[in-house]
Amino acid sequence: MSFEMTAYDYIIIGAGPGGYKLAAGLADRGLKVAIVEKDSLGGTCLNRGCIPTKCLCASADVLTSAKEASRFGVNCSGISLDFSAVRARIAEVVSTLGEGVRALLAKTTVYNGEARLLGDRRVAVGDEILDADKIVIATGSRPAILPVEGAEHALTSDELLALENLPESIVIIGGGVIGIEFASVLNAMGVDVTVVEYCKEILPGFDSDIAKRLRTMLGRRGINFIVGAEVTAIRAEGKEVCYRNRKGEDSVWADMSVMAVGRRAVLPEGIEDAGIELTSRGFIKVAPDMSTSAPGIYAVGDVNGICMLAHAAYAQGHIVAGDESDVQVIPSAVFCKPEAAMVGLGEDECKSLQIPCKSIKKTFASNGKALAIGESEGVAKIVYNPENGYLLGFQIIGPHAADLIAECAALLHCHASINQLASLIHAHPTLSEVLAI
Repeated sequence: MSFEMTAYDYIIIGAGPGGYKLAAGLADRGLKVAIVEKDSLGGTCLNRGCIPTKCLCASADVLTSAKEASRFGVNCSGISLDFSAVRARIAEVVSTLGEGVRALLAKTTVYNGEARLLGDRRVAVGDEILDADKIVIATGSRPAILPVEGAEHALTSDELLALENLPESIVIIGGGVIGIEFASVLNAMGVDVTVVEYCKEILPGFDSDIAKRLRTMLGRRGINFIVGAEVTAIRAEGKEVCYRNRKGEDSVWADMSVMAVGRRAVLPEGIEDAGIELTSRGFIKVAPDMSTSAPGIYAVGDVNGICMLAHAAYAQGHIVAGDESDVQVIPSAVFCKPEAAMVGLGEDECKSLQIPCKSIKKTFASNGKALAIGESEGVAKIVYNPENGYLLGFQIIGPHAADLIAECAALLHCHASINQLASLIHAHPTLSEVLAI
């Protein structure tokens, strides 16, 4: 078999957020760039993650607003959910954004196929061999599966998004970001939801007091929680989830179960041949400049396991391109109802790192805009160092928390102090006033 050799400045493996943004930016600088994708442009984020789930969140929000419209003096009747129309809208949004990604990559050469690393900065795609000065691995991640009996009977998040009809009841294994978002959406759409979480509290990255408050709020909406529970088996073809907690052995039944216990790296073929070192968790080990142990090869996004968020992948791509990016300040958001968001250090983490800290809590209950829109549940927590006054982190649960966290990230990026925050004027009446002190 004969192979054709083609040379590039950069070869990027994976057309998800980390890959396509970097490829487009490098091509705009006049560099010769190839991007290899074995599936659909946009990666998990566009096709099976961020965008489809946010479409579901939007439909859930509209449904909830319609059901609660009488509180605002608006009478609605005959409210129902057309899930086939919801799915059609998701497909339309994904298609529109997919075309946008394709347009961004107009100056790059796109290879549809599976990449195989050959060593010496060469990549095979089908019958072609590509050669480049630099290779960037941006192959993302896939849903993790617990090593328990019957795990194959639980749906993954990918399979849950592909459902054509909603179940009457579901057990979600995992109370992290993915699990809580699905729990909130399905609950709003009328599904009986139970969340089984291994840790003592949901959303382990958040302070325990904030996570507990959110769990209480979601519980009032009808979501059932079993925390501090280790799943031991999945039986009855996914309908029974068995677990062990301090009370002993027990189980919970539902029409189906879904596993939302994190994600694992998707590694391209030839990792060993290329001499790329992995971490103990199976991710690609990288230096601060995103370089791997193999000269000329870099890794960005979920595949390196540093921060498994789409915008983190963008930022890491900027670093590979030689641009500045503050990867120490990366906000994260959970699109449940109400939303949750955080950036920087929480009190729990500060205490574990022995960093002096104090916190200020501001509730939405006294916020005029929150009361006006009927979403007055929630709190903003501001963490700072009492010795020098520097802001350390923010955590918010409440309406539009995912948008409010941008101001918090900007303050941390600029190394602002608690006094500077106090001197900042917020417009009235706005939700941002919850950050005014």
